[in-house]
Amino acid sequence: MGRRGGMMSEKMKYELAKDLGFSDTVDREGWGGIRAKDAGNMVKRAIQIAEQQLADKYRR
Repeated sequence: MGRRGGMMSEKMKYELAKDLGFSDTVDREGWGGIRAKDAGNMVKRAIQIAEQQLADKYRR
């Protein structure tokens, strides 16, 4: 069974990596070079951003 396409754009993933401090690893080694912990932190942060956007949308 193959991998499905990701839900996050490359731009968003890279911005998250930059914010979380491991974009240099992505630059050197690609996405396969990041630690599982870093990938988990990216997902957590993406969820936080999405939740905040939804909250902001429904507050208006």
